[in-house]
Amino acid sequence: MKISLSAAFALFCLSLFPAGALAQRPVTYGQLLHANDTPQDWLMYGGDYSSQRFSRLTQVNRENVKNLRASWIYQPNAMGEAPIESSAIVEGGVMYITEPPSTVTALDARYGTRIWSWSPKMPARIYTIGVHRSNRGVAVYGNTVYVGTLDCHLVALDAITGAVKWDVHVDQNDQGYSMTGAPRVLDGKVIMGVSGGDVGIRGFLAAYDAKTGKLLWRCYTIPLPGEPGSETWGSSMAGVGGGGTWGTGSYDPDLNLIYWGTGNPAPDYNGEARPGANLYTDSVIAVDPDTGKMKWFFQFTPHDTHDWDSIQVPVLFDADVDGKPRKLLAFANRNGFYYVLDRVTGKFVAGGPFVKQTWAKGLDANGQPIMLPNTEPTPQGQLIFPDGHGGTNLNSPSYNPRTRLFYVNARETGAYTISGRPKVNFPDFGGGGRMNLSGDVQYGAVRALEAVTGEMKWEYKLLAPAEVSTLSTAGGLVFSASNEGDFFALDADTGKLLWAFSAGGSDCEANPVTYEIAGKQYVLFAAGNAFIAFSLP
Repeated sequence: MKISLSAAFALFCLSLFPAGALAQRPVTYGQLLHANDTPQDWLMYGGDYSSQRFSRLTQVNRENVKNLRASWIYQPNAMGEAPIESSAIVEGGVMYITEPPSTVTALDARYGTRIWSWSPKMPARIYTIGVHRSNRGVAVYGNTVYVGTLDCHLVALDAITGAVKWDVHVDQNDQGYSMTGAPRVLDGKVIMGVSGGDVGIRGFLAAYDAKTGKLLWRCYTIPLPGEPGSETWGSSMAGVGGGGTWGTGSYDPDLNLIYWGTGNPAPDYNGEARPGANLYTDSVIAVDPDTGKMKWFFQFTPHDTHDWDSIQVPVLFDADVDGKPRKLLAFANRNGFYYVLDRVTGKFVAGGPFVKQTWAKGLDANGQPIMLPNTEPTPQGQLIFPDGHGGTNLNSPSYNPRTRLFYVNARETGAYTISGRPKVNFPDFGGGGRMNLSGDVQYGAVRALEAVTGEMKWEYKLLAPAEVSTLSTAGGLVFSASNEGDFFALDADTGKLLWAFSAGGSDCEANPVTYEIAGKQYVLFAAGNAFIAFSLP
């Protein structure tokens, strides 16, 4: 049997580690279903299928977190190419991360030493209009690591060696399609979305056979003329599109439904060519993973002209509403509103603004915005809160089932949205506009919201708006970071600052995670061009 040089080197590296240091084994669907039963691992994007980003580890807690110190630092090879947005996966002492733009690396999670690294061979010219040249993570299932690449391939790698098992060309990058999000793996299926909504792609969610890469189904977020929803685009759908699915969704195995956010319509800041609500953009969609059929949808921002992609992570939780148990979905949206939906039916339960917003009077009984006049982009510029990056963006929130609080890194900032049709050298690009930041005071804040109502319980203010995720733990902590590279821990009940570490690097857009090896809990964070793992002395 022939073996590649990189695979042989990976096996050699594994042989150097002490027995028991690494315990790689196939990740089963049962493990993924019960991810909370093994808090020493971090098995998927969001921590579990509900995307609560809550760890049951307690070794690091509010009493001793002040003693956290850096345990190891790993620096990727491609320094400064793009922000690190990766959310690490940890299983059996092995950590899988992504490095910009689409590199996958396996590390010893205890020491931060590299086991193997794989980078795709991509064309010299990659179309990434409106797309970060980065990657937000992988999925692991069986002995395979799955990743989407910037040039729109879905690739399966051997978890032990990094060797390619299969490589599927998902769609045409020269037409704007790209892949930057982390896949979601179910029982025998890999679910993946696409980027490129700003250039008018026809967004979709797709499922692939985990063993072979065979396409099983596609669920499109932009209907064709004559299909349900096409009537919300006006008389013609020529030159319009969008609805990217570049985030990562959540899954309810009892209901057998995937919940996934969709992005903005295009042209972005110009809505004249697309009168109507523009389904199914700026929505959360519930999809049957066996058939790809959309079971329900909820649109947050009809006829969006402010770039408020709804690709934020849906957080699933159960709670009593009016004395009755309900299966709920929480969504802090880029448009500045926090929503709670019934995840069985998609019906609106509660909601309200969690940041300053000036485009809607509020939400009606069905959760739809009551629009204010004079909020559309103009040639001179229209000041709107929040700005195009939103009240929150790609950064993931977290939910603590013990405090029943939802923790989100919120952005307080506005912008002048300007309509126009700039010349862009790209096929079928339908024009757009731009935004200029306002001169008002801008800041960020980690906010704790009562999950069912959205009422703010506390906030920890930051100097500037940040796109940083939160991580909550059973140790009574909430971890997050500032735009300036300060990683910190807050008291989950009060928001009091308990510990901080200055990493000296900005662009802290990676999701912090926590795991345990040999009885020691680690907290992983990325800032600038480095991953840093912290632990107690």
